[in-house]
Amino acid sequence: MPQVPQTLDALAVRTWCGLALEALGRAREEIDAINVYPVADGDTGTNLYLTVESATAAVEAVFAGHATVTAADGGRADAGDGSPTLADAARAMAHGALIGARGNSGTILAQLLRGMALVLAADERGAHTDAEGLRLALRQAADSARDAVAHPVEGTVLTVAAAAARAAEGAEGDCGTVARAAYEGARTALVATPRQLAVLARAGVVDAGGRGLVAVLAALVETFTGESPRTGWALGETHTRVAVAAGPVTGTTAGAGRAPGDGAGAGTPDGDEAGPGCADDRPDDGGPAFEVIYLLDAEDAAVTRLRERLDRLGDSLVVVGGDGLWNVHVHVDDAGAAVEAGVEAGRPHRIRITHFGLGDAHTAGAAGLPPRERAQRAVVAVVPGEGLAGLYAEAGATTVLARPGEPPASGELVDAVRRAHAREVVLLPNDADLRHTAAAAAEQARTEGVRVALIPTRSAVQGIAALAVHEPERRFDEDVVAMTSAAGATRYAEVAVAERQSWTMAGICQAGDVLGLIEGDVAVIGADVAATAEAVIDRMLAAGGEMVTLVLGDEAPGEIAGRLESRVRETYLAVDTVVYRGGRQGALLLIGVE
Repeated sequence: MPQVPQTLDALAVRTWCGLALEALGRAREEIDAINVYPVADGDTGTNLYLTVESATAAVEAVFAGHATVTAADGGRADAGDGSPTLADAARAMAHGALIGARGNSGTILAQLLRGMALVLAADERGAHTDAEGLRLALRQAADSARDAVAHPVEGTVLTVAAAAARAAEGAEGDCGTVARAAYEGARTALVATPRQLAVLARAGVVDAGGRGLVAVLAALVETFTGESPRTGWALGETHTRVAVAAGPVTGTTAGAGRAPGDGAGAGTPDGDEAGPGCADDRPDDGGPAFEVIYLLDAEDAAVTRLRERLDRLGDSLVVVGGDGLWNVHVHVDDAGAAVEAGVEAGRPHRIRITHFGLGDAHTAGAAGLPPRERAQRAVVAVVPGEGLAGLYAEAGATTVLARPGEPPASGELVDAVRRAHAREVVLLPNDADLRHTAAAAAEQARTEGVRVALIPTRSAVQGIAALAVHEPERRFDEDVVAMTSAAGATRYAEVAVAERQSWTMAGICQAGDVLGLIEGDVAVIGADVAATAEAVIDRMLAAGGEMVTLVLGDEAPGEIAGRLESRVRETYLAVDTVVYRGGRQGALLLIGVE
């Protein structure tokens, strides 16, 4: 039996994230099915799952990092036990949820987790590791989520979160007792949501986002008690479809608007709420045409102005985050204006725009339109920078942008496969660490009827080589074999700057040293970027080669491309060089030798 945490510590956060992910995995389809408000494209469960998946991955990374540091310190008495503090785990959970938040429901859940982290990480000495700390965290979560929504609506996940916090405040006992009280309060509030939103009553369902939160709170109970609360309906039993016979619809639907409170059981792409306007009587085609989501690097004052501008542009506005990083979600008719507003406020990235009229590839056509015809074949690739994303897109690939320290989750890859909307898909992870994530995504896509071939590319330069020989007119198997062969024949390397002192295959490096990594292992340690890159190319071409591919990051020296091209031209006859601009890709330089 897994260890049951006795206090609110880093292990409890880790356990909770894992159990919540399992719970949402079991309930995902059920929650998607009741997502009918205000845009009926049914993916609240999926978006909640992807958000928690990102939070879980971030917490696991913190645990792995601490274990590595402890091992490197040789198990000294002052090296710790390899476990992070509660503050470390709580911050990681909140950050992971923020960068991985999907849709309105995921964005609000990310703010709920951030609110909890504000309490749990406030005192490094552990003052918040008891039941009182959990009560405070649940209250802060509910308040933070409500503050993040431009026009809160009752009968949504916000209502369910507030009820959970109130129930927890009235509970006496240990963390398990408080968690169970919060769960029961949330479950009771969820059952009442159809009486608060008329659209839920008409559909005979409870709020989808609130249903997801109940599953997450059930996982919290299991974290501290070792037992899942399966009385009534908790995780998988389908009492989410209800008969609304008792009591009139009260509260906010008829006059409340479409502001996101998220999960109105019925449907935004993730259970959005309504904002200003008459949500009940709104015709199916009467809302904004686009959902716009992006991460934003910006100062607080700029975000305040951004909220005001986006509130004028559209509805379902939720802006969550802090400390310079924000997640922005809004429904608008002018998607370009929403993105431009972000550019004026700071630096938007991971921009995702969904057209409600066309819907995602996994949904039926809206407003009576027939589903979009599938292409025969497509390529989906993970790329490390905007420049390469543009290059891959020009070659016809559907891309997933991976930023340093923010690897995509399997759900993001599945979503990209859906967006490609093809019967056959070639998947290029372009990172050795993403192979298992990509395999999980491929397996999920196959269950949806897509024929997927995973080519285990370990670098974007291998993906470039594979894409260069891609021919959609060939038989699928022949195309995959040719792409795999081209990728396998391409050796890869990168030049980066060391962040800390470390042992490597080439010796000890210091922070600030320039590292040349070949096939993932440090082969050269130097002080100059160009000289280190030359040494790496020399080693790679010693085994032969016909083409050198250079992908320059934004921080690479401006003259390095010309210097390396001259080096190859003068030293290696009949070897060609091609140069691309990769943008913000993490490494200073990516190198491929075919």
